[in-house]
Amino acid sequence: MTDTPTFRSDVTVELVKHSASDTDVLWAARVSTAGEQSLEEISKDPERSRGLINFLMRDRHGSPFEHNSMTFFVSAPIFAFREFHRHRVGWSYNEESGRYRELQPVFYVPGPDRRLVQRGRPGKYEFVEGTAEQHATVTKALEDSYRQSYAAYQEMLAAGVAREVARAALPVGLFSSMYATCNARSLMHFLGLRTQHEQARVPSFPQREIEMIAERMEAEWARLMPLTHAAFNANGRVAP
Repeated sequence: MTDTPTFRSDVTVELVKHSASDTDVLWAARVSTAGEQSLEEISKDPERSRGLINFLMRDRHGSPFEHNSMTFFVSAPIFAFREFHRHRVGWSYNEESGRYRELQPVFYVPGPDRRLVQRGRPGKYEFVEGTAEQHATVTKALEDSYRQSYAAYQEMLAAGVAREVARAALPVGLFSSMYATCNARSLMHFLGLRTQHEQARVPSFPQREIEMIAERMEAEWARLMPLTHAAFNANGRVAP
């Protein structure tokens, strides 16, 4: 393992396993009127029932959107995970442990396109572009801090201090990784809060770093369940 810090401005999201399709919504919904015959939906083209999916989304009949599963492997800074873990209903998480493994020196530094300046009062503010000087200040300050904190971590480990104690020196800009499993309904709730989108009925103002994660998860989900994703957008991006 290298003890030389590296710096990233991106996040990664990988869909590692799934059982998710628009058909899952249809057989779950039709059991209420068709009973066991609803299983016939499994072999049918979901396009023929686009209207039903839209009806369920529009009138917020949410439970049919829960009969599916997606598992993502996410690498991102710890501060983004701390926001992510506020989403508890319909989510399962397992994150790498600083108690059981020596943590890699990979740290988050905002890229040049990350807006740095908050303007306005709490509850009514916006982020605007930073100057080149501000970006340079952020980059230097963070990289210097990361190098110092990781050196302190390594010093304690070399002295025989337990990993669970030594990790206290590390900042929330450290990258971690986790598996996150959800269904379409819980993912829609997450997206409604963690993305800023022109079709959203209820505006949201997420931190950019968790929005980066959300955008990548949404792209994978849209590929798996295109009719459900289209209905989500058409009905204001509000989870049913």
